[in-house]
Amino acid sequence: MSTTQPASGPVLLFPGQGGYDGVAFNRAARENPQIRAVFELIDPVTQEVCGRRLTDVLFREPPVELAQLLKDEPWVSQLAIYGTGLAAHRVLTDHGVRPSVLVGHSLGEITALVAAGAYSVEDGARIVLRRTSAIAGRDAGQGAMIALAASAARSRNLVALLENDALAVATENHDAQTVLSGPREAIAQVKAVAEQLGIGFADLDASFAFHNPTLAGVAPGFAAYVRGLAQLPLSVPVYSPITGRFYEDGESVADRLADHFTRPVRFATAVRFLHGRGERTFVEAGGRATLTSLVPKALLGHADDHVTVLSTLSVGRGNALRLPDTLAALRAAGLATHDGLDAVRRHLAPALSPDEFGAFWAQAGREVEDLVNRRLSVFRSPARDTASAAAEPTPVPVPVPAEAKIAAPEAARASAPAQPDRAEVFATVRALYAEALEYPEEVFTPEALLEAELGVDSVKQVELLSRASTHYGLPARSSDFRLGDYETLDKIADLIEEELRSLAGSTEPADAPHPAVAAPEAARTAAPAQPDRAEVFATVRALYAEALEYPEEVFTPEALLEAELGVDSVKQVELLSRASTHYGLPARSGDFRLGDYETLDKIADLIDDELGRLQLESTSA
Repeated sequence: MSTTQPASGPVLLFPGQGGYDGVAFNRAARENPQIRAVFELIDPVTQEVCGRRLTDVLFREPPVELAQLLKDEPWVSQLAIYGTGLAAHRVLTDHGVRPSVLVGHSLGEITALVAAGAYSVEDGARIVLRRTSAIAGRDAGQGAMIALAASAARSRNLVALLENDALAVATENHDAQTVLSGPREAIAQVKAVAEQLGIGFADLDASFAFHNPTLAGVAPGFAAYVRGLAQLPLSVPVYSPITGRFYEDGESVADRLADHFTRPVRFATAVRFLHGRGERTFVEAGGRATLTSLVPKALLGHADDHVTVLSTLSVGRGNALRLPDTLAALRAAGLATHDGLDAVRRHLAPALSPDEFGAFWAQAGREVEDLVNRRLSVFRSPARDTASAAAEPTPVPVPVPAEAKIAAPEAARASAPAQPDRAEVFATVRALYAEALEYPEEVFTPEALLEAELGVDSVKQVELLSRASTHYGLPARSSDFRLGDYETLDKIADLIEEELRSLAGSTEPADAPHPAVAAPEAARTAAPAQPDRAEVFATVRALYAEALEYPEEVFTPEALLEAELGVDSVKQVELLSRASTHYGLPARSGDFRLGDYETLDKIADLIDDELGRLQLESTSA
């Protein structure tokens, strides 16, 4: 099919390793029935080949996270990632999204080809299973992958230095991140050399050493198997970051997929090519926001115009599913034409015209959503009495449109549990840390030592823990708090969950927001887009005074925080982080110098400047 000109739709990106978020997946599946429908197509294949149904693993509470899936049989995590990408694609297309190009990252290229119609969902699952078993037979669990904070050229030099034929560049994500694959002992050597050269690194949650020359022997058998499956014409162009070109009509997809075993993924090059072709909107169809974070970095220094990057089955600020906001953004840009509201009208009020129902929903949609959520909560409660349940009217399964969820955050919060479960806490904290540090989420395994293994120094840990605490509205901790007792993300999640339980058990009403961080989203909506300088200073002073238990009047504009008020640098990092999170400001770069902001006056100037830049960026967008 023709690929010379970009179409009027977004580029859909399908992730590979790491592209699964259990919390987001379960939440999206409750609201979008087509997600389960996709996995029910995969179930007969896994039942036949593996003796188990994939839905039995994924659709359960509490949500199963990727780290747990990786402890299961290798095919489970691979098909979870594959199916999640297809499910996100189906939700998007059901809302009228018509992509211009499909792009897959490693395993995601199989997902992209199935989404484009080259194979059925079932045959795509068979391809994933064959790929997994072929690699498992050769790798035998001895392979590993590591992300280096280095360019592809520097990483290739490091590989050449070690002179190990089994060590290779697997993916080139952007100019400051390259992934290597190889035997575990070779990866250990990479770490030792990287430490000496001052190159940051992180182990990846990967079952095997993908994209490695040692896999050449399994490629012919895999290609022969795939050639036996029915290959259909592509309905949407598919661009391969591995071959560096579009798939062509009539070519053997089986042979190209076999090339994946040994060739690297040049994701950054693919993004730059598509941008140069005129593509400006990139949407990740899959779990987490793995590729979403890579696109801007791939274009850094290579593009000076605006690019929109969105994700689907991942959670963002406030632990909210990003999918509704993504659909709303695509509709606003004219890239999605269907919002789901008409389906609600046909179910509830078919006698009304679409315009009449739209007016009704604008007035009463929040109330309807709140009622349905409350009734569903009762309906799903395992503790409800069977007899009383039989007497209850059956709740009406109303699919709530995306804009209603965006417009009614208070209703959503009111119907949600006051205490998030442990899996949700861990997932949220992991996302906050990954975003601030610009690390892949998968490196934050529960047991990974933040400083010893991931290189996160104590000052940065204070800032990140403060951001996570502010996210949940937790008060500042006492001065005898020992950061060293919480050296892993697992322990930090335990700490936050315990503090949330304590907070819920206090005399403060459960629905009363913490005064220091009272509903920042609502505050930002109600307040002017840019608060004036005096308001910023007053807010920051109140935050500092409350956390330190000082009278507000001691925080004069010129008072030196450390020399005069005795606030040490670690505490200053925490307080500045709380103030920044209150205003929704992103984490600052690694070259930020706290010593340049030794008074509250300078801190207010800093926040005021950053708010101004944030407003300017949102206006220009």
